[in-house]
Amino acid sequence: MKNTLSLTALALALACAFPAHAQSNAEVLNELKALRDRVADLERKLQAAEAAKPKEGQWGMTPEQARELNRVTVKTEALEDSRDAQGLKNLTISGYADPTYIYNRRQNRGGFQFLNSVADDGYNYDNSYFGAVALDFQKETDSGTRYRLTLVPNRGTDSVIGNGGIVHEATISVPMSDLQTRFIAGHMPDWSGYEYLQPTLNKLITHNLLFDFTLPTAYTGAGVDITRGKWWYRAMIANMNASKNAAGEKAPVLAYRVDYSRGEFQGFGFAGVHGKAANFTENVVDPGTGEVIGQPNSRLDLFEFDAYFIRGDVTVQGQVSFGQQKKASITPAADGSLRDSRWWGLSVLAAYKFDPRLEGVVRVDYLNNKKNGGGLLGYTSADDRNGIGPDINGDLNKGATRSALSLGLSYAINLETTFKAEYRIDRANLPVFYDVKSGDYRKSNQIFGTSVVVAF
Repeated sequence: MKNTLSLTALALALACAFPAHAQSNAEVLNELKALRDRVADLERKLQAAEAAKPKEGQWGMTPEQARELNRVTVKTEALEDSRDAQGLKNLTISGYADPTYIYNRRQNRGGFQFLNSVADDGYNYDNSYFGAVALDFQKETDSGTRYRLTLVPNRGTDSVIGNGGIVHEATISVPMSDLQTRFIAGHMPDWSGYEYLQPTLNKLITHNLLFDFTLPTAYTGAGVDITRGKWWYRAMIANMNASKNAAGEKAPVLAYRVDYSRGEFQGFGFAGVHGKAANFTENVVDPGTGEVIGQPNSRLDLFEFDAYFIRGDVTVQGQVSFGQQKKASITPAADGSLRDSRWWGLSVLAAYKFDPRLEGVVRVDYLNNKKNGGGLLGYTSADDRNGIGPDINGDLNKGATRSALSLGLSYAINLETTFKAEYRIDRANLPVFYDVKSGDYRKSNQIFGTSVVVAF
């Protein structure tokens, strides 16, 4: 249109530039008609040239690009519909494996541990939760309800409490008044202490003495999970270390934990368990058959406080624990009556990253277990592999005080793979470690371990 106006103006200017008497009116009209036809022809050519150019779509896309975008959009919507129809929306799947090598001096044993059964060997500090394979499924619905199922064959909490199953955790979390106020229920691992159960979060291979011998394994029950600013509260009414109460048992325990994040780098928490739990004492024997008479659940009280400081390359964590259980000591009274077990202990861990891949770790543990010949949570008889109980050739009313020093290194091979090495010395003030090679009892033991943790 702009070109048309310019040509018309030019024609008028030419017409005015020549005197009227130089041409007749008929000649001028003929020239103007020819000029108009020429302008019309130029307009048609310009329109044809514009039509021949590739048309641009939205955001400057060519028609082919626009078609490709539409194709991708349709395909994406179809994939989303298929995902939602299969229940895969907000579903995450993760897992880990940690083949482990352990050498135990007093046990005169060295070799790999992987998927070995807790039911066959029991729970011991040289054979806790490492050497496992885990598969973890987590899903959250649009309403905010969360489901979690973690499977760990032979090495999970369900195996440790004696069921022999592969379920390590099976929980639900349902929002109530808001997403930070939740109802929780199911089978869940204990939440006490500064150390985590899974090797992907535990800096060393073994766990500290408090983790192994003074903390519950799991809870089966229901409760609440509340977050308010820097505070996180959890509490359950549950069976402790039992998926079902035995006949005649009706009283659950109250288990709780409170965490406070003081700032970006530090915080603290405390946890407790109060109620009736299984009493495994072997001190009551049927005089007629000589068989141990099983005892009913007895009163248990546990409390622990833990704290952490993590900043840059430095990590410092600590824990102090107290506990007691009625009628669960290793040594009964002189008249044969059952006595209470009582203990307290502490654990401190420090770690430093020499570079982003290499980290050094040191951990020191102390566990005082002298009262009534000793006795810890689930350990109501002398245990010469773990160093629990009295000197069998000495005063049976005095249990051993235990300590442990662990030195470790971890190296991140890549984002999914970590190599760990640990040297650990366990000591007691009494000869309570049985040396299977010599047949004697010793006051100390040493273990060495390596593992490769692969997670996805």
